[in-house]
Amino acid sequence: MSRIAKYPVELPKGVEATIHPEAITVKGPLGSLTQALNGDVIVNQDAGKLSFIVANDSRQAKAMSGTLRALVANMVTGVSQGFERRLNLIGVGYRAQVQGTQVKLQLGFSHDISHPLPDGVKAECPTQTEVVLKGFDKQVVGQVAAEIRAYRPPEPYKGKGVRYADERVVIKETKKK
Repeated sequence: MSRIAKYPVELPKGVEATIHPEAITVKGPLGSLTQALNGDVIVNQDAGKLSFIVANDSRQAKAMSGTLRALVANMVTGVSQGFERRLNLIGVGYRAQVQGTQVKLQLGFSHDISHPLPDGVKAECPTQTEVVLKGFDKQVVGQVAAEIRAYRPPEPYKGKGVRYADERVVIKETKKK
C-alpha cells in the first residue's frame, strides 16, 4: 500500500464530503469539487476523517490509493482555503491587466494577447508585471498559469518572459570571441 494513503484526510470545519459508489464530492465555503472513484480503492468516512483502503492486492490498486488520497486532500484544501499561483512578467514593455474574465497581456508581440479565464479562476494584477491567479481547483489554476506562461516562456540568455514567482531561471553565458 502507498505510504501516503495510510494517513487519513481530516475535514476542516465547514467542509462536507459525500461518498457515492462512483464518485466523491467535497463541498466547502469556496465551492464544490467531484472526483471519480474506481473499484480499486474503498473510501470510508468517520469522525470528520476520510480513510483510503486498498480493495484488492494488485499493484494498480496500491498506486491508486495514494493518488486518490492526494487528489482528495487537494480538493479539501481547495474548497476550504483555495489555491494561488503567481506569475511575473520580466522584460521591457511586458504588461498585464485584468479585463472582466480575461487577462490582457503585452509580451513584445505586434498584438496584445487576451487569455480567457475559465469558471472558478479569478485573476488580479497588483502591479503591471505581476499576475495572481486564484481558484479552488488546483489543476485548473495550474493549467491556466501554464497556458499564460507558454505565450512567452523565459529565455535562457536574458531571462525575459513570463515565469512563475518561485521559478529560478539559469542564465547562460553568451558566446565569447
